[in-house]
Amino acid sequence: MKIKGSLEINKPQHIVAELFADPNYLKEYQDGFQRKELISGQRGQDGAVSKMYYAHGKRTMELTETITANLLPDSFKAFYHHKHMDNTMVCKFVPLGENKTRYEYEFEYTRINWIMPRLMAILFPSMYRKQGEKWMVQFKEFVESYS
Repeated sequence: MKIKGSLEINKPQHIVAELFADPNYLKEYQDGFQRKELISGQRGQDGAVSKMYYAHGKRTMELTETITANLLPDSFKAFYHHKHMDNTMVCKFVPLGENKTRYEYEFEYTRINWIMPRLMAILFPSMYRKQGEKWMVQFKEFVESYS
């Protein structure tokens, strides 16, 4: 299942990419984000592996992120592993002038290995799309309010 979209952010490309790259800001736009821990490699570099922790009510979730291509400020690619699913993420930051950037994103779920998420993906694919879009809109709002 592939989810694609884009939105325009009223900030220059270098600022958008800088805020995107800094894990200290993830809590500002990803609901439930707790922390990110580097496991191997150099932070932000190709091949770096990190654990990302989220809390949703009483439930917790752990993801493993592997950066596959960090070409910021232009693009960023990563692979995410969870015990029940895997997905890839490709983000591009296209300058649209001095103070505007188009954020293009693509998420592809490559493995859904548990009956409930698989059933949800089949019956309600918009659920996955809406969560991704929500975080993108929250990122836009965060960046535009950052001074």
